[in-house]
Amino acid sequence: MSVTPQAVPTIPRRTDKTKFSLKKILLSIIVVLVVLFSLAPALWQLLTSFKVNEDIAAVPTVYFPTRFTFNHYIELFTRRPFWRYIFNSAFVSITSTAVALAIGAPAAYALARLRPWGERVILASILIVTLFPGILLFLGLLEIIQALRLGNNYLALIIPYTAINLPLTILVLRSFFQQLPKDLEDSARVDGYNTFQLLWQIVLPMTLPALVTTGILTFIFAWNEFIFALTFMTREELKTIPVAAAQLGGATIYEIPYGPIAAATVVGTLPLILLVLFFQRRIVQGLTAGAVKG
Repeated sequence: MSVTPQAVPTIPRRTDKTKFSLKKILLSIIVVLVVLFSLAPALWQLLTSFKVNEDIAAVPTVYFPTRFTFNHYIELFTRRPFWRYIFNSAFVSITSTAVALAIGAPAAYALARLRPWGERVILASILIVTLFPGILLFLGLLEIIQALRLGNNYLALIIPYTAINLPLTILVLRSFFQQLPKDLEDSARVDGYNTFQLLWQIVLPMTLPALVTTGILTFIFAWNEFIFALTFMTREELKTIPVAAAQLGGATIYEIPYGPIAAATVVGTLPLILLVLFFQRRIVQGLTAGAVKG
C-alpha cells in the first residue's frame, strides 16, 4: 500500500517589489509636496487676480474664489499704460541679452581656444566680478548715468544689464566651447575658414543649447530687475513691469489694490513661463551638455 506524500504548502517569498513600490510612492509624495510648496505663491497670486474685492478682503480667508472676475486685468490696462510697460521690459531685456551674447560669445571662444596672454588673470577677474552683487555697483552706476546724462533713456538699463550679465555669459559659454572636439575646427581651418567664419558657421550652431540657456538666464535677470529700473527711469512711459507693479495705487492712499497687483504679477510672469516652456528642450540640452563623457 503506497502512501502519497501530501503537498507541503509553499510560503511565497517576499520580494523587493513591495519595498520598491513603497519607495516609489514615498518619492512621488515628496515630489508632489515640493512642487506644491514651490508653486503655492504663484497659485495664490493667480487665484487672487480672479477674485472679487469682497473675497479678497473676506475674513476668514477665501482661498478659492467663489466668483470670478476679469475686472482687475481690465483695470490694469485701462488705468495705466501697461502695454507700454511690457514693451519697455521686453525691449530692454531682449536688447541687453542680444548684446551680452554678441560680446560674450567671441570673448568666451577666445579664452577657450586662442589662449591669450594673461588668460588666468582674465578668468580670475571675470570670476571675481560675478561674485559681486549688483547692488554694490549701484552708487557708481548712478554717478556714471548722471555724468553721461543717460537718465530716462533705455541705455541707462541696457548698458548696466549687459555689463552685469557679461561675466556669467563668458564663463558659461567658455566651458561649452572647451567641450567641443577640436578636430572639427582644425578641419575647417584646413578648408580655409578664418576665425570669424569658424565661430559663426561651425562653433555657434553646435553650441545653440548653451546660447539659449545663457540667453534665457540673462533675459530673466533683465526682466525682473527692480532697483536700477526704479532709479534710472522716472518718466511714467519708460517704466518697466516690476516698477509699475510696485507703484500701483488704489482709489485712496489707504487702499491697497491687491487684485490689480496680483494681475500685474501674473502678466509680468506669464512671458517668462511661455519662454521657458517654448525653449524647454534647448534648456535641458544646455544644462546637461557635457555631463556625460564617453
